[in-house]
Amino acid sequence: MPRVTLEVSIEELEALIFQLPAHELLTLVDAIEERAETVAMMQLAETAFREWGGAGEDIYDAKA
Repeated sequence: MPRVTLEVSIEELEALIFQLPAHELLTLVDAIEERAETVAMMQLAETAFREWGGAGEDIYDAKA
């Protein structure tokens, strides 16, 4: 399926979203909230793995 890229301003997007019926708007809000939580957790998890990139940590790399 081909991808379509749209250049839409925040104001235009907001105007389109506010045209949605209430139940669809609530569904969209839930989806956005879930995505935001996922991104936040992924960013937090990245900090836990930074120490593995340090010098001397390559001793833990598997050798084939």
